[in-house]
Amino acid sequence: MTDAWTPYRLNQLELRNRFIKTATYEGMCPDGVPSDQLVEHHRRIAQGGVGMTTVAYCSVNADGRTFAEQMYMRPDVLPALQRVTDAVHSEGAAASIQLGHCGYFSKNKQVSRRRPLGPSRRLNEYGLMKGLFFSRAMTHDEIRQTADDYAQAAAHAVEAGFDAVELHLGHGYLLSQFLSPWSNRRSDEYGGSLENRMRFPLLVVDQVRAAVGPNFPILCKVNTSDGFDGGLEIHESVQVAKALEAASVDALVLSGGFTSRTPLFLLRGGRPLWEMIKVEENWLQKIGMMLFGNLIIRKYPFSENFFQDDAAAIRQAVEMPLVLLGGVSSADGVQRALDGGFPLMAMGRSLIHDPDFVQKLRDGQVARSGCIHCNRCIAEMDRNGVRCVIAGGYGA
Repeated sequence: MTDAWTPYRLNQLELRNRFIKTATYEGMCPDGVPSDQLVEHHRRIAQGGVGMTTVAYCSVNADGRTFAEQMYMRPDVLPALQRVTDAVHSEGAAASIQLGHCGYFSKNKQVSRRRPLGPSRRLNEYGLMKGLFFSRAMTHDEIRQTADDYAQAAAHAVEAGFDAVELHLGHGYLLSQFLSPWSNRRSDEYGGSLENRMRFPLLVVDQVRAAVGPNFPILCKVNTSDGFDGGLEIHESVQVAKALEAASVDALVLSGGFTSRTPLFLLRGGRPLWEMIKVEENWLQKIGMMLFGNLIIRKYPFSENFFQDDAAAIRQAVEMPLVLLGGVSSADGVQRALDGGFPLMAMGRSLIHDPDFVQKLRDGQVARSGCIHCNRCIAEMDRNGVRCVIAGGYGA
């Protein structure tokens, strides 16, 4: 495991080691503005020894928020984001920010024209109880404008002191919706063949690269598969990876799942249905989850490095750096990732449980995370901010 502690270069950024805190939604931006709690959350993780920590889900425009309380990139939030990056840098780590757009997967009643945008018109199961029944297919002008919004958001990220950006092409959000044959039913140049379905995500990458310049690291979070029949599968994900490599993306964060269809596919482990029901504020949604939650939210058993087998197919197809995500939670798991050709590893729950986990691994104090993968931390996102209910949380 010695290689895990050596520096690693992403474009012109040198990370102090191979560990990245992955983007896990924090729930720490009241009124859409980063709070003191968010600053301390990422400072504490940086102090614990990671090479880079990732601020999660910053929408590129107001309509890209899943719900109204989420942060979206604009000049007003740059001073608060600068406080995050300053705090992370003070602990010797790098800071990245995840830029995304929810697409049709929205319960934000503040969306323009009362309907969320997506690749195609479709039922918006997530927003039904908010009266957002259907999405609207994006026009060509809206596609181009949204690509511009990604570029502007990335430029703001540089201005706020971030060292990298992560573009969210996974988990059933907008760019993932365009890539997936299940959600993209367009018949124009943005739909149909995989080449056409990739057109908008690649436009975003090109626009962002032009905005940040050739030396600034761009990572993309991509699905190895959507996790259900009819969605994006590994053979197409390999082609997506090749196209992103050709577009000069600096690294891929390999994940999976479609939040509106397979929400726990990207986590595995416990299904905290009761905890999720308790924090739900909409009583219709609460009743729906009580009646149908067991059918909608499927349980997936946890196994360490659970995306690595699919990720191996992408590893064989590209030469670019790949970040392995998905249950890397022990010294053995780290070594298996390195041996499999994944020079970087992303962790979420293990660091939420114990932000010092990386340092403890290095010092030989522990060989395995104390996280039990109960997933109750995800319900805490909607209460007072993400925290481990087993460990008691830090800065909760």
